[in-house]
Amino acid sequence: MLLTCAMAFSMLQLFLLGALGPRLVEALDITPTMLGLTTTVGFGTAAVLSPSGGRMVDRIGPRRSLVLLFLVSALALALIGAAPGAGLLLGAVALGGIPQALANPATNKAILATVEPARRGAVTGVKQSGVQLGAFAAGLPLAALAGGLGWRGAVWTAAGVALLAGVWALRALPADPSSASVPPASTSYRPRGMVAWLAGFSLFLGAGIASVNTYLALYGVERLGMGPTVAGGLVAALGVAGILGRIGWSKAARPGRAEWLPGLLACGAVGAAALLAAGLLAIPLVWAGAVAIGVFAVSGNAVSMVLVMQRAVPGRAGADSALVAAGFFAGFAVGPPLFGLLAESGRYGTGWLLVAVEFAAAGAVAFLWSVRDRRLRTVTAG
Repeated sequence: MLLTCAMAFSMLQLFLLGALGPRLVEALDITPTMLGLTTTVGFGTAAVLSPSGGRMVDRIGPRRSLVLLFLVSALALALIGAAPGAGLLLGAVALGGIPQALANPATNKAILATVEPARRGAVTGVKQSGVQLGAFAAGLPLAALAGGLGWRGAVWTAAGVALLAGVWALRALPADPSSASVPPASTSYRPRGMVAWLAGFSLFLGAGIASVNTYLALYGVERLGMGPTVAGGLVAALGVAGILGRIGWSKAARPGRAEWLPGLLACGAVGAAALLAAGLLAIPLVWAGAVAIGVFAVSGNAVSMVLVMQRAVPGRAGADSALVAAGFFAGFAVGPPLFGLLAESGRYGTGWLLVAVEFAAAGAVAFLWSVRDRRLRTVTAG
């Protein structure tokens, strides 16, 4: 449960910006393009920091890393709630890149240290579902709370809960090993082999998911005539589906099968993007599309983390997790500004087509790697 909460808080601020987007655009007088830029700043920071963050986790251990994650998340959320305009908002979101950079390496290291190999896939799926738990919290309870306390009160409430989670991590986790007992990590920041392919897959996957996260609620309000709370429910529906999808697909990601799942999930995500576009014709289809994004696109990231943990060499789990996550975060940084340019001119249909193309590119990278990996293993076995 603690690791699930860590994943939720690592990205909660960005889910909140998406779910509360209609309120922020009005209250802070920012444009849809500027809303997308907040995601770019947050994930751009996370992408830059991830390689060094992964090495730091390998060095200091998961307990210290997770306490730091919760404390910085609380500070970033508090600053977002205090932002009078775009300037401080962007600075707070950049600060939120730190917990994003720490989340996957720290939680993966904790699993490798405490969970037997047979259960690691299932446990990884549960903790990765924490990201979608954050989406659900932003889209339903916090969005509803914003209707009563205002959006600032909702964000400050989340900051207080993050502080409590930091205390929980300090008390609940076992002490980290001394630095002298930690194997020396590689000094390379360059992804190689499977890690490089998964980083490329994650780049395109992240670009599509980030656009959905950032603009789905705004799409519901501006083009489908929904109220802000109902539109936030789209993000919540995506979050619930993502929780179930990540748990289910991660359990299914056994060696020999896991290698093919990223490509298959990306193909399903292409269909999900098409359903979002079809929401312009029939509103129920946008709800189906939100659920399908959670089941397919969001689950792809969890399966990639299972693959990293299945094949990580000693002392490299944090660094390899961080390099794959860096590709994912880079996609999150690139996707929303491109979509934002289309959203600002009301071209949401074209925007969802762009998302479908991004998911298709992710699928192509994943299938190319799967074929190559199978050939290499066949040659090695022979």
